Amino acid sequence: MDILVVGGGGREHTIIETLSRSPKCGKLYAVPGNGGISCLAECLPIKATDIDGVVKAAKEKKVDLVFVAPDDPLVLGMVDRLEAEGIRAFGPRANAAIIEGSKVFSKDLMKKYGIPTAGYEVFTDSEEAIEYIKTQNKYPTVVKAEGLALGKGVIIAQNFDEAADAVRSIMCDRVFGEAGGRVVIEEFLVGQEISVLAFTDGKTVKPMVSAQDHKRAYDNDMGPNTGGMGTFSPSRIYTPEIADICMKEIFEPTVKAMAAEGRAFKGVLYFGLMLSGGRVYVIEYNARFGDPETQVVLPRLKTDLVDIIDAVIDEKLDELTIEWSDNAAVCVVLASGGYPVKYEKGYEISGTDAFDGDDSIRVYHAGTEVKDGKFYTSGGRVLGVTALAEDLDSAIKRSYDAVSKISFKDMHYRKDIGVK
Repeated sequence: MDILVVGGGGREHTIIETLSRSPKCGKLYAVPGNGGISCLAECLPIKATDIDGVVKAAKEKKVDLVFVAPDDPLVLGMVDRLEAEGIRAFGPRANAAIIEGSKVFSKDLMKKYGIPTAGYEVFTDSEEAIEYIKTQNKYPTVVKAEGLALGKGVIIAQNFDEAADAVRSIMCDRVFGEAGGRVVIEEFLVGQEISVLAFTDGKTVKPMVSAQDHKRAYDNDMGPNTGGMGTFSPSRIYTPEIADICMKEIFEPTVKAMAAEGRAFKGVLYFGLMLSGGRVYVIEYNARFGDPETQVVLPRLKTDLVDIIDAVIDEKLDELTIEWSDNAAVCVVLASGGYPVKYEKGYEISGTDAFDGDDSIRVYHAGTEVKDGKFYTSGGRVLGVTALAEDLDSAIKRSYDAVSKISFKDMHYRKDIGVK
């Protein structure tokens, strides 16, 4: 199969690298791709949100499948359009991708179908939201922009002033654009977060191996929220007992709820979970592979990803057994200094070729470009260095050993990935 993958980050590099290992995979294309992806796929200079451009490219290249990886084009209806044009596509349609595109929709869905989540209220007026926060007088409190905000639309406020500033920046200053039309004020849950991604064909749901993410920019979970500074898999706290509870109380009910709403979800559904007080709650849904969770989950996949894609699209997931390696993976994200606020681009990267031939180390490119055979930084999160080993502690050591061989100006990374 010739496959076009939409997107250009570390998640897409991981997906493309996984697909490239399949004997059923032919030529690979990426829009727009990045420096690392260009080593495996032909990169086309088309924006990930350019639906017309992607449809045209898919037809011109006569691809057998388009894998839509990022949230924006999914919410915009890229899969709907591809299917309407007779092009086979992987990912949820727009009416299902709303589970990520609207936090109000997802919270209301959970309330309606009894799926455990934190208490919340929704506001369209900033002053009403601020008055509610003052009346509640409970801190920390969570302030969420309703729509997509590059993973940065959630602010955990420690006091009233921070909460009020968060509401005004989202709703009045529109720091996240149209995503700030409404805000969700949510109860703050104390506990540990777990990420579980799942394949679903709208009827059957098959969870992947668990992972945990590190969102804050600096060690010890300090600093601003980012798109993710590193991940590890499996989670140390996701026991078989908790997995069973999640399947019965969260995973299957969510897929059934979406089907009942006439919004059958086909693709990858991401469950952001919180283990708090002996119960598991849904913090958020994503309508696609997480980033950088993908960088530790897919390297542990034994089953051919092409077979899984086909089973999801053809609604035959119940007929497929998905197997995972009994090992561990750790991904350390190497970011540009100053990320996620202000950072420079265009610095040469060295050392990424130090692991050629070593399959236990995977260097996934996120914000890179290639010029004259050399890689340069072109984004906030630059690389994800994933190590595979027999256990988490060994994978942590192996990942940081690999990180020590890579360098670029102002390179920043957390030193505590995996120790949660």
